[in-house]
Formats: sequence, C-alpha cells, structure tokens
Amino acid sequence: MTALNLTINGQHHLIEDLDPTTPLLWVLRDELGLVGTKYGCGGGYCGACTVHVNGTPVRSCMLRATSLQGKSITTIEGLSGASGTLHPLQRAWVEHDVPQCGYCQAGQIMSAAALLAKNAAPSLEDIQEGMAGNICRCGCYNRIVDAIHTAAAELAKGEGATT
Repeated sequence: MTALNLTINGQHHLIEDLDPTTPLLWVLRDELGLVGTKYGCGGGYCGACTVHVNGTPVRSCMLRATSLQGKSITTIEGLSGASGTLHPLQRAWVEHDVPQCGYCQAGQIMSAAALLAKNAAPSLEDIQEGMAGNICRCGCYNRIVDAIHTAAAELAKGEGATT
C-alpha cells in the first residue's frame, strides 16, 4: 500500500493506503466520489472513462494512479467554471439534446474539450478523428458533431471558456 498526492480539478488530494496497481478511474470514483467519470469497458476502448492529464485526453481505466503524481488531472466535474458555470460544450450538449442514456457523455465531452483546445474550428473530419474511440451506444453521433460545432462557435466569440 502506498500514499499518493494528486491534483484533480485544481485541488490537492492525499490518498492513503492505496494499492499501487489501482487505476485512476477507481481512485476518482471510489476514493474521491467523482462519479462523473464512468466505467465502460475496462480496456480503454469505449472512452467513457476519459479525463484530461495535463490537458491530454486519456482513458482513466488504463492508467495507474501512482503514475500521475505531479500531473494535473481534470474530470468532467472540473470542466465547468469555479462558479459552476457550464463549459460551452456542456451547454451545447444540452442544446442539441445529445444525451439519451447519457452514460458515455462525460467521456465524449472530455474528448471534445481536448479537441477544441487543439483546434478551435474543427472540420467534420477533424471531429471524427478527434472523437475516434468514443463509443455512443445510442448512436447520437450527428448530435455530438453539431454540439461540438456549436461550442466551437461559442468559444470563438470568447463566451464561457473555462479550460
């Protein structure tokens, strides 16, 4: 067992008595109560567990938490502003009625946020490439693309950027 210091959503957390093989996903959900990040496949294929590590989207089910000391982790809970204002992607998701079951949405939004951080005006092809590996079993892909375009336009106007 080991102790671990992590910075998650701008806050420092000390996790004690952690099995060193524990994936970040379970630290987030079980140790810290950050349940927005979902367990999907456990193999890094579906994207439901996507979070940002130093701004890069990663599959939290595949990363040992102990490898992340000193890195900045952002979950879906940390994507909104400190005041609780939703990120433009979160607002666009609602506007375009993206969620059906909603299970994959946190991972989808985190991947989309990383995409928009790199490419403020993505084409359809850019979105398809940036979102590859994020599976939506409800088939909301067209609405996801529309929501990303809407959020990109909002961010281009300087409205509501929080990351």
